[in-house]
Amino acid sequence: MPSPAERARMPIAVYVLGLSVFALGTSEFMLSGILQPLARDLHVSIPQAGLLVSAFAIGMVVGAPVLAAATLRLPRRTTLITLLAVFGLGQVAGAVAPSYGVLFASRVVSALACAGFWAVGAAVAVSLVPVTARARAMAVMVGGLSIANIAGVPAGALLGQHAGWRAAFWAVAGLAAVGLVGVIALVPFTAVPTGDDRPQLRRELAIYKDKQVWLALTATAMNGAAVFALFSYLSPLLTDTAGLAESWVPTVLALFGVGALIGTFLGGRFADAHLFRMLFVGISASTTVLAVLALTAHSPVAAIGLSLLLGVTAFATAPALNARMFNVANAAPTLAGATTTAAFNIGNTLGPWLGGLVIGAGWGYPAVAWTGAALAAVAVGTTAVAFRLHRATNHSRLVASSTVVAPVPEGAERP
Repeated sequence: MPSPAERARMPIAVYVLGLSVFALGTSEFMLSGILQPLARDLHVSIPQAGLLVSAFAIGMVVGAPVLAAATLRLPRRTTLITLLAVFGLGQVAGAVAPSYGVLFASRVVSALACAGFWAVGAAVAVSLVPVTARARAMAVMVGGLSIANIAGVPAGALLGQHAGWRAAFWAVAGLAAVGLVGVIALVPFTAVPTGDDRPQLRRELAIYKDKQVWLALTATAMNGAAVFALFSYLSPLLTDTAGLAESWVPTVLALFGVGALIGTFLGGRFADAHLFRMLFVGISASTTVLAVLALTAHSPVAAIGLSLLLGVTAFATAPALNARMFNVANAAPTLAGATTTAAFNIGNTLGPWLGGLVIGAGWGYPAVAWTGAALAAVAVGTTAVAFRLHRATNHSRLVASSTVVAPVPEGAERP
């Protein structure tokens, strides 16, 4: 059994994967900060420009399971290098795209590569740490997304405002190149098993017979949809509803990112020991924040403060949602990572689409926050069902351990 010191150390390769996720996350999220200049330049509406967020998410949904299955018996390091290179080329294609259609296609291709990288990278990160540190390892990777929101997304917004939205795509291509060097240099090579333990697609697909896998998938998707229903249209909500100048958008996005980093730290710190509690508290808090934002969206102070709080609540659940999927699908780590990625991005597709429908119906940007609150409430309900089923099975699937676990008193959560 690993000593406390060994459990405390996180392999450098996990941080390298987190750095690469920073580039991926910047590309995924940065459109929220350049939506308006992009729409003006390509002569499309804000909802049409918002569909570029959905295009990326659709690519992630399709790409995660497909690429995870296709590369199941390939060396993981080689797969990571290839996918990160393709992602970088996709950013270059987006930077030089002559039309909305070409940009849309480049987003899908980039997303396919991003999805595969996240699914395989998550499996690598989990494999490098003890089972009792899974949430912390995933917090490092999710932390890449948080830092992308703090630094990458606001920087993309500034580039979009002062150097054109295409400059943001060039910048992400450069970040991808840095990540590629790090993966090549520091992620260890792992040979593909060739014996009885070699990966088998049929065996990994068996996880989808488990109700808990589907409940975890649904909770993850609804939580992502709740956040992205609002986040995709946060920029116009801040300017058109709250009355802030467009120059304020990068600052508010940075505040959302600061909240995301705080939330990721809290989630990674407590999720391994209190997984369901973290899920209930985080998703319920997001529901409340979104509802209050819907009621107070015309206040600049409220819009700014609640954007920060939403970053905290949304990302506090991310390590727990990831760890939950790996725990209930422990026999299929690659597809577990792919399923989590697909679930997040089903939400990231559904949220902007529903938000666009609400805006197109003329209900205004505050209605998008109501939509997010309703979706988050569904995630809370799904988590409650999963917890009841978990308790009914009379054994813990929160964290596997080689130590003997004492019986849990009725009504208490197993540590």
